[in-house]
Amino acid sequence: MTEPRWLDERQANVWQAYRDLQRELYGALEQQLVRDSGLSGADYALLVPLSAAPGGVLRARELGAEVGWDRSRVSHQVSRMEKRGLVAREECSEDARGSMVRLTGAGRAAIEGAAPEHAETVLRYFFDPMSDEELETLATVFDRLLKGLAAERA
Repeated sequence: MTEPRWLDERQANVWQAYRDLQRELYGALEQQLVRDSGLSGADYALLVPLSAAPGGVLRARELGAEVGWDRSRVSHQVSRMEKRGLVAREECSEDARGSMVRLTGAGRAAIEGAAPEHAETVLRYFFDPMSDEELETLATVFDRLLKGLAAERA
């Protein structure tokens, strides 16, 4: 039996800083969205791919794949958004077991109204503090990490 590997002090500090950054950044983005548009981060996460989809419609499972959520989470969030008139659920003509999620006019207005300030917040808290060189390094590292995770899951 091999000995488990442990993080050294530097790695532990970087990992904790990453976790802290993720928590704080998510909190700041969520606060901005709610304050400025009344949308939650979950609302916004689903509205983005729907607004980019042809006709503003996606199969529920495709929507889940776009945001990395399981079927249950997508279903519950779509139900909440449906009650507020942001999306409409429709039967899938190709597969009776599947459902389609359609962006409504109110949903499109909500995402179009929220997007400019949301983008400004992302720029302010994430990109503006970085130099061009740091951004390039981060892009390289993120790409490498994502490729490694994808290879593990394949």
